[in-house]
Amino acid sequence: MSRQQRAALDAMLRSAPRSETPPTPEEQRTGFAAAITRPAPEGVATRRTVLGGRPALELEPAVVSDQGRLLYLHGGGYVIGSPDTHAGLVGELARRAGLRTVSVDYRLAPEDPFPAAVDDGLAAYRELLVTGTDPRDLVVAGDSAGGGLSIATLLAAREAGLPQPAAVAVFSPWVDLTLAGESIRSKEGADPIFSEADLRAYADLYVRAGDRAHPLASPVFADLTGLPPLLVQVGANEVLLDDAVRLAGRAGADDVEVTLDIGPGLPHVFQHHYGRLDEADAALERAAHFLTTHLSTGRQGTDRFEPAH
Repeated sequence: MSRQQRAALDAMLRSAPRSETPPTPEEQRTGFAAAITRPAPEGVATRRTVLGGRPALELEPAVVSDQGRLLYLHGGGYVIGSPDTHAGLVGELARRAGLRTVSVDYRLAPEDPFPAAVDDGLAAYRELLVTGTDPRDLVVAGDSAGGGLSIATLLAAREAGLPQPAAVAVFSPWVDLTLAGESIRSKEGADPIFSEADLRAYADLYVRAGDRAHPLASPVFADLTGLPPLLVQVGANEVLLDDAVRLAGRAGADDVEVTLDIGPGLPHVFQHHYGRLDEADAALERAAHFLTTHLSTGRQGTDRFEPAH
């Protein structure tokens, strides 16, 4: 990233001043939607649907593979965000991967605290399987809280006896709601988006008085054995850097194939800046390649999965 690009990006990200008094969840949702929403890219059709009992947005690129499907879980601290706010990012990933994609509008806190989001992620995943999607034709992705939720969903699927998908990719995942990562403090001055107080406020709303180290709330503390190949992308200039690093380390220790991709000088979920930032386009291209490569590998020379009825 050039010096001019970095200066422009930092100025854009810092343009919304932080308040000492946090806005209400509804105010946060409205502000987040106004700041981040981008429409689905040209050539990606969208359609409202329902998956796992929750509203969802289907995104279908003009050119798609025969069988592959992508399940996406959006970010927003479990409090804000929706498939609409992420239509641009998800549509761009879907377009590059050539995958029919569904983005789930899982329940948000504080109205529906933990484990509501995990229950919705699992219900969506289960419905894809029982309606005929072979797990070897299915990949999962998510950003920020949605990255943590992607891992938690697969942990819940494992505990429910469901097969794992072909691969999972997460962008700037939030996987430790105890906020134990050193970068929560050491990177606060470099992070143009989040502070420790911001993350603590989201955790308060999502987990309330519950156990913040619960493996489905903070998957960095989980046994990840049996999860599929994992790609973790993160920016070096974000407070969640250590979440990503520790998640990759935990996965490796549990014998999961894992790739950790750290972008120097980049902020939280920098992939949102595709088309404006070369590093964002390159990262999405790598993520698309990772997902489609594992789809191809999973289908070679094996019988198809038949869901139980």
